[in-house]
Amino acid sequence: MRITGAVLEEIGRQRPYTESQPITISELDLDSPGPTEVLVKIEAAGLCHSDLSVVDGNRPRPVPMLLGHEAAGIVVETGSVVDDLEPGERVTMTFLPRCGECDGCRTDGRLPCERGSASNTAGTLLHGTRHLHRQGEVIQHHLGVSGFATYAVVDRASLVKIGNDVPPEIAAVLGCAVLTGGGALLNAVQRDGHESVVVVGLGGVGISALISAVAEDKGDVIAVDALPEKLELAKELGATSVYTPAEVVEQGIKADHALECAGHPKAFETAFAATKPGGRTVTVGLPHPEAKSGIPTAVVTGEARTIIGSYLGSAVPQRDIPTFADWWRSGKLPVEKLISRTIRLDQINEAMEELAEGRAVRQVILFD
Repeated sequence: MRITGAVLEEIGRQRPYTESQPITISELDLDSPGPTEVLVKIEAAGLCHSDLSVVDGNRPRPVPMLLGHEAAGIVVETGSVVDDLEPGERVTMTFLPRCGECDGCRTDGRLPCERGSASNTAGTLLHGTRHLHRQGEVIQHHLGVSGFATYAVVDRASLVKIGNDVPPEIAAVLGCAVLTGGGALLNAVQRDGHESVVVVGLGGVGISALISAVAEDKGDVIAVDALPEKLELAKELGATSVYTPAEVVEQGIKADHALECAGHPKAFETAFAATKPGGRTVTVGLPHPEAKSGIPTAVVTGEARTIIGSYLGSAVPQRDIPTFADWWRSGKLPVEKLISRTIRLDQINEAMEELAEGRAVRQVILFD
């Protein structure tokens, strides 16, 4: 079938992206789903730093590639062995499918799926297939989803049934921002009783961690960011107190645990500095592969610190996304507050520049 999608033509073009136009809106051919796959009509897709990291070259991927990994839509057609989804059902997409058989899948979310990680790097779906073409040219899949398009074929393992009562823009954000930020809080921080947490970096993932911490209601929630408007938003969303990174250091701000959600070495160092003795510092953001941080190793030993890496919130999507959806239904989790603005697909380069400048929390593409 013919679809319209946003294709990254070249990695590492100079900013501003409004001028260099690394992404083109293209007409593509999409193959029918294989036995384990599903055809989905995309309703909404969020822009995330994982998209930007491919555009700017921090996470090299094969190109041309149809971007987008945080999306939601309606099932249109299922493969021959998919028996638990029906046409007309709304699904959330998740960018790390789980095969359910490898060593990573046996860790209850702590480690990513080995097969899913390999297919993401290769630009294929979970079982090695590619379904996108442009005038005979193969177009790569992004993180098993390629959701910046009118339709997508994805593996069943990349989908979570969400319920048609959840609006598509909420369903999309649950699949990455909330799962990563909120999942890291639940699965890696794991607050026991009344314990405080500091969240460093208030993009989509950081705000998701913040609202999840407020929803947990287990202790103070401290928000840290360099932008005043993001600190104001954090106050509105229930943060107990807010600080700039400089204020954290100058005032010696400490919490029982810390979440680093910015993907920058300095943010990790700020989060480590803001963690009390005996606490857990959880790093969620993905910096450039060559980036390094400096921390006093004697403090790790002397204060019995724990440093935890959390990829995709250390989550099991089939288990955790329904939990966050229920929190949203109950009014505990104001996911809509993450959405800075909604855009059209043809505004994608402008939106990438907005994301690169750090102004946006979550921009969401809405499809007709």
